[in-house]
Amino acid sequence: MEIVERVRQGDVRAMARLMSLIENYSPDATLALKQLYAFTGQGLIVGITGPPGCGKSTLTDQLTQEFRRGGKTVGIVAVDPTSPFTGGAILADRIRMQQHSLDAGVFIRSMATRGHLGGLAKATYDVVNVLDAAGKEIILVETVGVGQDEVEVVKTAHLSIVVSVPGLGDDIQAIKAGILEIADIFVVNKADREGANKTVTELQAMLALGPERSEGSPPIFKTVAPQGQGIAELAQGILARQAHLDREGFRQTRQRERSRALFLELLQERVTRRLLEQAIANGSFEETIERIADRDLDPYSAVEELLGKAGL
Repeated sequence: MEIVERVRQGDVRAMARLMSLIENYSPDATLALKQLYAFTGQGLIVGITGPPGCGKSTLTDQLTQEFRRGGKTVGIVAVDPTSPFTGGAILADRIRMQQHSLDAGVFIRSMATRGHLGGLAKATYDVVNVLDAAGKEIILVETVGVGQDEVEVVKTAHLSIVVSVPGLGDDIQAIKAGILEIADIFVVNKADREGANKTVTELQAMLALGPERSEGSPPIFKTVAPQGQGIAELAQGILARQAHLDREGFRQTRQRERSRALFLELLQERVTRRLLEQAIANGSFEETIERIADRDLDPYSAVEELLGKAGL
């Protein structure tokens, strides 16, 4: 396919076109992704998560600038809440990170969550693979930063950054138990605010109380993103952490887990879609819904009935 070759050459229009096909569930996207998959697995995928208002976008913008100074190409996937009016991402590429719009070494894509559980758009996996196959060396995935979304990011990223800020109430308010476990690096952003050192101390205390991690305790960085303070140190910390994970074999393990998550996601989607298409085509879908609504059939038995008819 022509689009595959153009993506491999880093053609911006071809990449944008393929990403749109992915978001529209086009069969052509699947064909292209099959051919591109063999060229993935080279880029470092970094998830950036944290509560709304902690400065994730500014941090992503500054990190991109720092990596570009180091000569690395960067892909950015910004996952945004879905607009209730258009179904698209509320924040567009133009609003964010405008300074990179003319840089051929940077590709930015905003994606809507479309109500997908956890906030990460399902298509994020595929878009990250497009950026990877196009040769982007660093791929930053910025999440919505609410609820399960923070944990979901691990399935997409090789390395996860959890961002917090001082002075949002109970200091470690956003660092839920599950978040402590997924972070490879902690960032206390807006560190010029009062209480930044206290937040760092509390993070260190919580990490000390938690279970010992085989890959070592995650480092903590302090940044003031709008001024660029601490950004160079954070970028170096990301590359150092990557080197550490590579040496110890953790990156390979995470790549395998990412492959597992992608396979299970695709399997669930395809099986569900085919079963529904079959039920709708033979007219049994609406009939089953009516029976469940009338309490003639419970939903658990209905699912088992549908699977039984399909021989599953």
